[in-house]
Amino acid sequence: MMVFGSVPSVPTARHNRSSQVADDIDFEIRGTEMQFVEVELDPGESAVAEAGSMMFKDASITMDTVFGDGSSGSGRGGLFDKLVGAGKRLITGESLFTTVYTHEGSGKARVAFAAPYPGHILAIKLDELGGSLICQKDSFLCAARGVSIGIHFQQRIMTGLFGGEGFIMQRLDGDGWAFVHAGGTVVERELAAGEELHVDTGCVAAHTADVDFDIVRAGSIKSMIFGGEGVFFARLQGPGKVWLQSLPFSRLAGRMWAAAPQAGGRDVGEGSLLGGIGNILDGDNR
Repeated sequence: MMVFGSVPSVPTARHNRSSQVADDIDFEIRGTEMQFVEVELDPGESAVAEAGSMMFKDASITMDTVFGDGSSGSGRGGLFDKLVGAGKRLITGESLFTTVYTHEGSGKARVAFAAPYPGHILAIKLDELGGSLICQKDSFLCAARGVSIGIHFQQRIMTGLFGGEGFIMQRLDGDGWAFVHAGGTVVERELAAGEELHVDTGCVAAHTADVDFDIVRAGSIKSMIFGGEGVFFARLQGPGKVWLQSLPFSRLAGRMWAAAPQAGGRDVGEGSLLGGIGNILDGDNR
């Protein structure tokens, strides 16, 4: 099993299905900056994904929209479990529903899920990280059926008040493959015990459950007010592994909104000396 494109190869080791709760799926990650993951399913295997993330699928793969996170599969789990799963997704701002893709034919079949904005897809084997991963609330893309998608609250009061995007995060639990999307370029860091890393809260894509997440003041009062980096940084303390993203979606959306004319931003042309008149002439005046 290899990852194609200009991304590193992923582990090829296969796991004993009899001791694994999640479906043991094969996959390929394709592309460079606008990636998608192509999942290969055996008969009866399933993948669960965010609503609206599918790119294509083989005809033998059926779609079933389920209430909650879909980790228990169709026909399993009681109403209370489904309500709890849906409530967790509602708190993180996601849809109440997820879509389960099941291969009901013979042989191999494939389904692909595309990232929503430029970045990279991380393939995470949860049982290699202790069974849990904490990630940004909008970064989950898809996973093998059996992976539970929950919420993670930062427990410290100050972190909750000033942690920004790092306050409410998603928690992925299980032993199967999960695919997380991170914006821009991804940096993976292994933190030793006691090692600290200060990061913009939006740039924390994911971290293992043993990493301690807290906040630290961003320098002096002058730096906090005029530095443009916010009042607090995220403080990540090891031991554990962290994944950082260079382009969080909130930063991208904020720049686009600030530049939009209806938001009071300047309508900047592409080097035209004529400005607004040039936009009328070349058809860009919308």
